[in-house]
Amino acid sequence: MKILFVCLGNICRSPAGEGIFRDKVEKAHLTHLFEADSAGTAGYHIGQTADDRMIAHCRERGYDITPHRARKLSIRDLQEYDLILAMDSSNLRNILSLDHSGKYSHKVKMITDYINRSGVYEVPDPYYDGRAAFHHVIDLLEEGCDNLLQDLLKRRNLRN
Repeated sequence: MKILFVCLGNICRSPAGEGIFRDKVEKAHLTHLFEADSAGTAGYHIGQTADDRMIAHCRERGYDITPHRARKLSIRDLQEYDLILAMDSSNLRNILSLDHSGKYSHKVKMITDYINRSGVYEVPDPYYDGRAAFHHVIDLLEEGCDNLLQDLLKRRNLRN
């Protein structure tokens, strides 16, 4: 199953989501079942690494997102990926706007659909904020990725 994490610039939230999910899949010895990637709805940072602050904060939690290079979401992504996870409602609208026919809308969800915290509807962009904001994003993505993986395994009748 191919999963795509999507945020605005593809340098903070979505590469963190990709890295966290990939790490959880590797630790569960399930790399043969899942593939993760990320993209941004805007092309501001194409080819750049993840934001240095997100790299550092992910590293503190044991996640390596240094191989990441930012790229822009395309209609081809909607065709190729089985599940596309938006970080916020603006990203969701931008993803769905690529799908003029509505053919792929069933593949698009919010990552917060997998977060059980009350009142959490979006993963906020930490770009203009400090350390606490980056850690909050990582906290949300860890919970979301844990629950996502468990949900996918249940659907496949597998156990972690």
